[in-house]
Amino acid sequence: MMKPASNTPGRTFRRCAALTVLTIAAGAAGAQEYPHRPIRIVVPFPAGGLADTVARHVASRLGEALGQRNLAVVVDNRGGAGGSLGAEIVAKSAPDGYTLIMVIDTHAVNPHIYKSLRYNIFTDFAPISLVVKVPLSIVAHPAVPVDTIKELVALAKGKPGALSYASAGGAGTAGHLAAEQFKLLAGVDIVHVPYKGGAPAIADLLGGQVQLSFIAASATVQHVRANRLKAIAVSGNQRLAALPNVPTTAESGYPQLDTGPWVGFLAPGGTPSGIVARLSAEAANILKDPDIRAKLTEQSMNIVTNTPAEFGAFVKSEHDKWGKLIKDANLNIAQ
Repeated sequence: MMKPASNTPGRTFRRCAALTVLTIAAGAAGAQEYPHRPIRIVVPFPAGGLADTVARHVASRLGEALGQRNLAVVVDNRGGAGGSLGAEIVAKSAPDGYTLIMVIDTHAVNPHIYKSLRYNIFTDFAPISLVVKVPLSIVAHPAVPVDTIKELVALAKGKPGALSYASAGGAGTAGHLAAEQFKLLAGVDIVHVPYKGGAPAIADLLGGQVQLSFIAASATVQHVRANRLKAIAVSGNQRLAALPNVPTTAESGYPQLDTGPWVGFLAPGGTPSGIVARLSAEAANILKDPDIRAKLTEQSMNIVTNTPAEFGAFVKSEHDKWGKLIKDANLNIAQ
């Protein structure tokens, strides 16, 4: 009697089914193993800035949050070109959850400035979560004879081009764009003086070389309290706990001035959705820690977390909003 052929349809089906089960099991095991080696968080700016501060707080707890108490989470500072050099490194990294990036608001503006970017902010990154927002403060040297936005507008209209404002980081930063938005809304002419960072901008403001600045409130609180600077308003519709007597831009008649620097968490595009969702959830849990919340809020940072989809939509809205402003204000900042 003839033996049945070794590759009967039934046996072939059973082998395929078995292989499928093994493949699914292997994939599940691989997913469960994440993370099993060090994670790198790229900060596309020098140490000590806003993104770096937030990244180091998150990094200090991320390994434990992911179930690996002894896992190394390293912050890697790669500054240059408004954050675009570090962003390019991450955009070209393996989408496996082991290389991440902590960006600031310039991430959404850079496509309008750097025409030779070698990445796409929408397709080459996987949004994880927004992390913090920082209100801007509109501050003046004490010698400037204004105490309110209304008085500032009147002074600027009376002396077109006589006042100057410092921006920390230069063209395309939150302070620069907010000031240009204010100039459009109020119909005033104030001269932009760009600086390479917050420290030199504030130094010249304290020295009277410039009269004004639209700058992160966290950088000015101590100077306002010491009466070395005069706070005219803070952006948004909520007063700062650190400066409770300073009105908001909404109270001052400019509700459109509700922006400021922000920090967000991204992975390379194509990172598995399961890893992205897990990182988003754990980042939110880390930022609920009372110690970390206290350290960030002491620096006038508002913790604002969201889902990957919500953060992606936020980046798109920031990109579109500032692109329109750059066009409307005829800002020649492209490089």
